[in-house]
Amino acid sequence: MQTNHKTRVVIAGGGTAGWMAAAALTRTMGKCLDVTLVESSDIGTVGVGEATIPTLVFFHQLLKVSEREFMTATQATFKLGINFENWRDCGENYLHAFGVTGKDCWAAGFQHFWFKGLEKGLSSDFGDYCLERVAAEAGKFAHLPNNGLNYAYHIDATRYAQFLRKLAEGEGLTRIDAKIKQVNTRPEDGHISSLSLDNGHTVEGDLFIDCTGFKGLLIEQALHTGYEDWSHWLPCDRAVAVQTEATSTPLPYTRSIAHQSGWQWRIPLQQRVGNGLVFCSQYQSEQEALDLLMANIDGKPLNSPRVIPFRTGRRRKQWNRNCVALGLASGFLEPLESTSIHLIQQGIVRLLRMFPHGAIEPTDVDEFNRQADFDIEHIRDFIILHYHVTNRDDSAFWRHCRQMEVPATLAHRIELFKRTGRVFREGSELFDDSWQQVMIGQGLMPRSHHPIVSMMSDAELTHFLNQIKHNIARTVERLPNHGDYLRTFCQ
Repeated sequence: MQTNHKTRVVIAGGGTAGWMAAAALTRTMGKCLDVTLVESSDIGTVGVGEATIPTLVFFHQLLKVSEREFMTATQATFKLGINFENWRDCGENYLHAFGVTGKDCWAAGFQHFWFKGLEKGLSSDFGDYCLERVAAEAGKFAHLPNNGLNYAYHIDATRYAQFLRKLAEGEGLTRIDAKIKQVNTRPEDGHISSLSLDNGHTVEGDLFIDCTGFKGLLIEQALHTGYEDWSHWLPCDRAVAVQTEATSTPLPYTRSIAHQSGWQWRIPLQQRVGNGLVFCSQYQSEQEALDLLMANIDGKPLNSPRVIPFRTGRRRKQWNRNCVALGLASGFLEPLESTSIHLIQQGIVRLLRMFPHGAIEPTDVDEFNRQADFDIEHIRDFIILHYHVTNRDDSAFWRHCRQMEVPATLAHRIELFKRTGRVFREGSELFDDSWQQVMIGQGLMPRSHHPIVSMMSDAELTHFLNQIKHNIARTVERLPNHGDYLRTFCQ
């Protein structure tokens, strides 16, 4: 990579991934970069990630994005968690909230105190001790001081890309509307040298970012990076999606409704609802999935349903030579925990932290890929957990999920929690409190608890538990209705 001029960064593809990368690069390093994005108006996008997790709040802070402007532009609503319906068993539900449950001590997490209380008849539902869960179920929301309420967003992904495009172009980005005809590589080292476009132009670059979706035009078709298939752990391979008119005030959470061969999402925006059904074609046909989805939506459809085939897994390298893959080009995990945009964001921030100064260093590439592998593997395990730890035995799909062999890393976590109630966060992994929320929500109960809990008398434990619930109830009582707050905030 040359050092006597601005580093030329070429982003192949727009969509959520491409425009997130464009906005981040131009807003943080624009003075030392020459950023070009190539996309074709003739090529549609999958529209990844209408539901997000709280890390997007911090991404926007990095980009100095106005939350009010962003939410107005993307028809966004606030999100406090995900309600899982029929996952543990038919007719049962729990809400995985973004907040911290209860209060930990130095030796043991809150779940140990809660479980001891459960044995004594002193505890109520685990989620009753989480502010975000109680607020979500009450349909309430507000910004609290000191980030007192953890939240994310439901967004219109197409509008989000348009919003980011304006930001990036305002920082000097060059957008070219064209199709990529050919990816050209250097014979001496196999690095990408340029993109030949269908308008006859050629775009040269030093660093290329592949945001071309599942096909991975640069990372796979040109560089033959390879793909690691995870469908033996996550067998769902199709999604059918449709948008509908909103028929009620938007809830401050995503709904995830398990069916016989997959699950359905409902994502409430200000004026519409995003609906979809993720399913396994081995157990359900596309027509059956379409019929099931259309029978379980509210409101008038705003577009024709479309089927999106996918294969869960990851590229063997997300950074290969002088190409970094983001979004669907880097791999795919079904959107069960709304992690698609988070993984894009992580890849962008990681690239910014390791951005080459001069020549690309192999040690940077190796470290980038090591961290990327760590992130996606831990999220993979967390998603598998929802399918594997379940009481459902009502279909061949769920029997397969219950009986399948899971990654050793996940098997260890499950066994550790089952025997001791312990959950440990590894390094910089995304999920923390979420592990015990989902494990308990799915019906996994520990056989024992930490002995330090026995230091508390029944009266002390009762006071401890009740005080947490009291403080939460007092806070939630003062919160406004989510719909009312949203209308005021986005005026």
